Amino acid sequence: MTATTFDPASSVSLSAKAKKYFASKLVKQPNKLIRLSTKESGCTGFAYVLDIVDEASESDVVLSFDGLDLAVDSASINMLNGTEIDLVREGVNEVIKFNNPNVVAECGCGESFSVS
Repeated sequence: MTATTFDPASSVSLSAKAKKYFASKLVKQPNKLIRLSTKESGCTGFAYVLDIVDEASESDVVLSFDGLDLAVDSASINMLNGTEIDLVREGVNEVIKFNNPNVVAECGCGESFSVS
């Protein structure tokens, strides 16, 4: 087993499309921010949770991307370390994708994941 150390410089990143998408969601909600966390869910273990919140909790790690703040739940930070959040087109839909290098398995429907 290996230990993962949190590095704020490589913790979570946003693609340009994801930044633009999140910024558009916050235009009508000034002074709010996006919060990323995980929860136990599904057949594989965990699911990503994105919320629009009034403020970060005391234990959140807040990352800033050109004026867009992303609060990351400190309890989830080790399993999210190195994750890139992207917005991709699938057919006629645009969906948020999490490119997480820590994932070792995902369920067939893509709703949950596990890490080592």
